[in-house]
Amino acid sequence: MRKRLSFLLVAVLLVGLVVSPTYAKQPRIGLIFAEGGLGDQSFNDAAYVGLMKAKDELGVEVNYVEPADIAEMEDHQRAYADLGYDLIITIGFIHANALAEVSADYPNLNFAIVDDVVDNPNVTSLVFEEHEGSFLVGVVAGLMTKTDKVGFVGGMEVPLIRKFQVGFEEGVKWANPNAQVFVNYAGSFGDPGKGRELAVSQNERGADIVYHASGGTGGGVIDAAKSNGFYAIGVDSDQDYMAPGTVLTSMIKRVDLAVYEVIKSLVDGTLEPGIRSFGIEDGGVGTSEFTYTKDLVPQSVFDKVEEAKAKISSGEIVVSNPLN
Repeated sequence: MRKRLSFLLVAVLLVGLVVSPTYAKQPRIGLIFAEGGLGDQSFNDAAYVGLMKAKDELGVEVNYVEPADIAEMEDHQRAYADLGYDLIITIGFIHANALAEVSADYPNLNFAIVDDVVDNPNVTSLVFEEHEGSFLVGVVAGLMTKTDKVGFVGGMEVPLIRKFQVGFEEGVKWANPNAQVFVNYAGSFGDPGKGRELAVSQNERGADIVYHASGGTGGGVIDAAKSNGFYAIGVDSDQDYMAPGTVLTSMIKRVDLAVYEVIKSLVDGTLEPGIRSFGIEDGGVGTSEFTYTKDLVPQSVFDKVEEAKAKISSGEIVVSNPLN
């Protein structure tokens, strides 16, 4: 174990960004991505954008690790903790169990986790109202479908991804009570082939719009839509560019904002551990700008989305949250 940990300590220093000669004078931020790492064009990549913005604008020293699998999560957390990093950020619920133990073992250090809650006094839990954002893209899908059949492809079938599914289903039904929603899970956030297979299967059953919440698996969903002539809806980051005119919109989840804001709080001296939620009102979730599909979407659809936003914000619409 000690040999393994020593190797990881070296790796932490080498993977990511080179340490600045003035690092002792700068807050040091260590970030550990979710399984799959960079290049998912979604969740991890959004976290990277926030980390780089903090580096450029706040003058912090940053370093990151891309774990090969879940077995490495705890070792990487402990490696950063042993190095005395000022803030250790973990990306994804997959880190939660390990972080609960590691943060308890290092009570004088600051930790953060995106997409789960770890109830320790030195952990900031950064969570999102994904069900609300998914409701909005559900409204779009419900109004844009020509077949009254749409699909949802999830990554792993876990409570967090159920938030996306349930919000989407409720948005579709609110906008179009006659619509049917097909649901399938790939069992992975890094299997584009499975995503493609499931999306094609749903399309063959009549779905002409498929929303994914599946990380890297979603690349296969978008590819299937482009190849087979139906619409996809992206997730987390603005994925509209991945297939212009095919990706109808994306459910934006501002992981970049969450990562940047928690680092800024550390720098400002205002960091308060606990739960911090990002939703529709603060721009934490929402739709993309429809950059490539504005001419395809009727104004009545945009009006309905704005109506839904206002009613969610006012409490007139309460989107179900499976985690409650």
